[in-house]
Amino acid sequence: MVCVSLLPLLMVLLMGSSVVPGTGGGKKPPPAPHFLAQWKFECHFINGTQQVRYLYRYIYDRQDLVRFDSARGDFEAVTTLGEPDAKYWNSQEDYLYVSRTAVDRFCRYNYDNIFGPFSHRRRVQPSVSISPTKEDPVSPNTLLLCIVTGFYPLEIEIQWLKNGQEQKEGVFYGEELRNGDWTYQTQVMLETKPEHGDVYTCHMEHASLEAPITVQWEPRRSDSARSKVWMGAMGAVLGVVFVAVGLSLYLKKKKATPIQPPAALIG
Repeated sequence: MVCVSLLPLLMVLLMGSSVVPGTGGGKKPPPAPHFLAQWKFECHFINGTQQVRYLYRYIYDRQDLVRFDSARGDFEAVTTLGEPDAKYWNSQEDYLYVSRTAVDRFCRYNYDNIFGPFSHRRRVQPSVSISPTKEDPVSPNTLLLCIVTGFYPLEIEIQWLKNGQEQKEGVFYGEELRNGDWTYQTQVMLETKPEHGDVYTCHMEHASLEAPITVQWEPRRSDSARSKVWMGAMGAVLGVVFVAVGLSLYLKKKKATPIQPPAALIG
């Protein structure tokens, strides 16, 4: 529901005089009390203009005295002090007619021509990014943040997927924050234990998009893992080199050995 308060009228009534009669202007009175009178016109919208409620409030000294509700159709005294005004305004057919038609003439008209194009039909596409972080360097778990910024309207749907499957455990939703320029930002966190080969996807749907936005993240091997793989590869290469060198020396030695004649032919 959207509530819009339009054209508030404020009037300060100053009671008392600046000079006490009979003193010749030589003595000043105590500060005069101040009273505040307000006329507020409110429009309440539910589902756009499907349900619209016009509310007029007459407030004196911070207290509602008389109220007109389009759902009721006449003026209602909120306090005893407001009963004479409510009775008088209800007796004025022209004024009562103007108040009853204000829900269309005032609320719906302004919504369609002034507020609607900016607030209701306005669309701003979001920007999406993924930021991985670790709370505890020793823990195998990683926190993945899907950061969505600069979108309007407020309604948005964000999901975390792991290898195409929606994740529900370990998912935490942040609050929607105002940016100050009629756009919002939010973030959704996933606590997970990524393994090599996993694909994480932040899936987002919004009224400003013709198709959902998806941003992917894949875990990279750590420096220690890459170091172990490199050392293993170097060890394998050195092993092959040593085997080749040993085989070559063996073959050379075998060729260099002279053939000995049979013992019966000697002497």
